[in-house]
Amino acid sequence: MTNSPILYTIKVIPRSSKNEVTASPDGILKVKLTAAPVDGAANAALIEVLADYLKKTLNIKVKKTDIEIIKGMSSRVKIVRIND
Repeated sequence: MTNSPILYTIKVIPRSSKNEVTASPDGILKVKLTAAPVDGAANAALIEVLADYLKKTLNIKVKKTDIEIIKGMSSRVKIVRIND
């Protein structure tokens, strides 16, 4: 990774049948999560799923602690920063 953080705009769809990440043509990542949006469960699941997606799909090894939701903690549309 580079020295500067990477920002992603993410649309979260909680209570889905499976965890899945898809990229849309407008550059927004759509993340389906099985977790419900209760007590931060969906936000925690988002970080796990995103770290796994980056590792498996983009070959970017990032720790979960380096992924931070910087905007939209209680919204379906979030801005996520990935530090290295």
